[in-house]
Amino acid sequence: MKKIIKLLFIAPLLALLIIVASCSKSYEFKYWNEADSLNSLKTFVSEAIDEKSNNYIPKEDRIVTFDMDGTLVGELYPCYFEYLLFCHRVLDDETYKDATPKMIETANLIKKNKYTWNMKEENITLDHAEGQAKAFAGMKEDEFITYVRDFANTNAEGFNNLKYIDAAYKPMIEVVDYLQKNDFTTYIVSGSDRFICRALASSVFNIPYNQIIGMDTTIVGGNQDKDGLNYQLAQGEDVLRGDSLLIKNLKMNKVVAITKEIGKQPVLAFGNSSGDTSMLNYAINNTKYHGQGYMLVADDIDRDYANLEKAESLRATWVKNNFHVISMKNDFKTIYGDSVLKTN
Repeated sequence: MKKIIKLLFIAPLLALLIIVASCSKSYEFKYWNEADSLNSLKTFVSEAIDEKSNNYIPKEDRIVTFDMDGTLVGELYPCYFEYLLFCHRVLDDETYKDATPKMIETANLIKKNKYTWNMKEENITLDHAEGQAKAFAGMKEDEFITYVRDFANTNAEGFNNLKYIDAAYKPMIEVVDYLQKNDFTTYIVSGSDRFICRALASSVFNIPYNQIIGMDTTIVGGNQDKDGLNYQLAQGEDVLRGDSLLIKNLKMNKVVAITKEIGKQPVLAFGNSSGDTSMLNYAINNTKYHGQGYMLVADDIDRDYANLEKAESLRATWVKNNFHVISMKNDFKTIYGDSVLKTN
C-alpha cells in the first residue's frame, strides 16, 4: 500500500518534470566564456520564442544568416580556404593541364602574398573568382565536392593537429545548434563558392544544401554549346560546372541573394568583415521584427592568426554601427579545440 501511495505521489511529479523539460529552451554552451555577446543572443532568443513578448517571432520568420569564412570557420590559415584550393588546383595538381597564364599569375600572387595578407592591394578577389570558375569547369557537383573534401582533409597550414575540414569554430557550432533547437532556420550566405561551402559546412553545422548560398558560377549541360534558353538537357546527360563567374557574393550582393533565394528578411545575421555589413544592416532594418547583427573580431594572436591593429579598428566600426561584437580572444574558451596549437 505504501508503494502504491509513493507511486501516486511520484508519478505526477515525474510527469511535471517531463513537461518542464520538454518546454525548456536552456542550452549548455561548453566553449564560451561569460560574454556580453552571448548574453545578448540568449536574451534575443528568449524573447523571440516567448509568445507573450513584444519581440515574439513566429517560427516561420526566425531566419538567421551566417557568413562562413572568419565567422563559422577559420579564415587566416594563412588565407581563405578557397584561395588555397585554387593554388593547389592550378600550381600543384598534376592532373590539371588547362590553367591559363592569367590563372597561374593569380595563383602565384596569392601564394606570394598569403602570409602578409596583401590581397586587397593586389586586387585579387575578382581575378581569383574568375580563375576558379575556369579551374573547375567540367566537373559534376559530386565530383567537385569530393575534390574539395579531399583537399580539406590535408593539414591546415599554420597549425598542429588541425585539418582544414575540422577548422570550424567550436563556439559557433554551438550557436548554430542553439538557434536550430529554438526553431530558427539557419542559412549560410558566403562570398566563397556555394559548392565549397556545401562541402565544408553542411554536415558540421547541420545546414542542408538548399540553405547554403555563395559565389556562383555557370551550370551547364554536358554537351551544351549555346545559351541555356536555346538548349535542352537530354536524358542521361550530365550537369556540370561551367567556366564563367555569375556573382561574387559580397556586400550588397549578399542582400540580393537573400532576397531572391530566401524571400524573407533575416532577424539575425552574423559576419566578420565589411563584406558582411550590408547583410547585418538588412537584419537590423527588418520592418516586421526586432533584428540584430553580430560581428566576430579576430583578435586572438595566441590561438589563431590576427592583425590586432585591424581588429581594434573593426571593433570600433562595428560598435559605431550598433553591431554586437564577438571577441574570439575574450569570448571563446577554445577556437578549434585545446589540442590544436598555432605554429609560427
